[in-house]
Amino acid sequence: MKRKITLKHIARELDVSISTVSKALKNSEEIGQDTKDKIQAFAKLYNYRPNNIAISLKNKKTKNIGVIIPDIVHHFFTTVFRGIEHYANKRGYNVIVCVSDESFDKEVINMEMLANGSIDGFIMALSGETQLKNDYNHLKEVTEQGIPLVLFDRVTDEIQCDKVIINDEEAAYNAVKKLISSGRKKIALVTTENYLNVSAKRAEGYNRALKEAGIPVDESLILQLPYQQQDERMSEDFFRKREMDAVLCVNEIFAVKCMGIAQKFGKRVPEDIAFIGFTDGILSRYSTPSLTSVDQHGERMGEIAAQMLIDKIESDHGEQDEEHYETKVISATLIERGSTLSES
Repeated sequence: MKRKITLKHIARELDVSISTVSKALKNSEEIGQDTKDKIQAFAKLYNYRPNNIAISLKNKKTKNIGVIIPDIVHHFFTTVFRGIEHYANKRGYNVIVCVSDESFDKEVINMEMLANGSIDGFIMALSGETQLKNDYNHLKEVTEQGIPLVLFDRVTDEIQCDKVIINDEEAAYNAVKKLISSGRKKIALVTTENYLNVSAKRAEGYNRALKEAGIPVDESLILQLPYQQQDERMSEDFFRKREMDAVLCVNEIFAVKCMGIAQKFGKRVPEDIAFIGFTDGILSRYSTPSLTSVDQHGERMGEIAAQMLIDKIESDHGEQDEEHYETKVISATLIERGSTLSES
């Protein structure tokens, strides 16, 4: 008996990417004919059945939902998961969670595994590598089969589905305006690579606030760090060589780390440099001084995502000609602490 194989097995055996295998099996014009023939022949030989995503959720309900998050390091994603689980349990659903570790391949494999008759729909935030590759074929397979999908935080316009986000651009704009109103003029931005949509939106808010205040955007005051690995040398060089009186960071890990580096070089926080970071997590509350944060209301985001998904699962929309999708926007809240206010 031939072993049961997955997209991952085919990709490994033929030394191609999972995305290439998936597209070849769908006869995509993006893949060369020779490659398609080779992949399709291999799949036929081993009796590969197209991703269980396509068939397992059609006729039965499991009362389980699958959640895929990019990592468990950032407090925000754990709060979103808590909100999902809290709401889902109230509606009689269980939650199965997987971590993509910012990997495109792991994201695809997780979706294939969870859809193996185990879940009724997906809630997920895109991995960094998925956004870098700009490859959403695995998500299109889900939506084309009518399987409910809700994206949160890291989303893409390439996929038609329900989404939950915060007002990233406006939240960053308001944070920078707050710094400007307190007399700060040399405001730095510590961000990630631009392919992460939330970082790009926050950079837009930063730029808009400076321009409206008549402060030129100084590219030398923008530090772009790798998302997964903190580059301490880059950060230290940045704070050693540049003069600034405030910093907006796109996450709290960057903020707390950079605040420590500034203090290492003799800067007083907030007297010499004020800091604001996104995500109101444990690090923000217990750093020294405590960090002024943009609260993304992750738990509320998770509850809304779960409600949208379960309502879709339980609705009878099979006869509708056109599916209706919503994007719900949650307003972030600025929580002021010691990194912008002197603590007494």
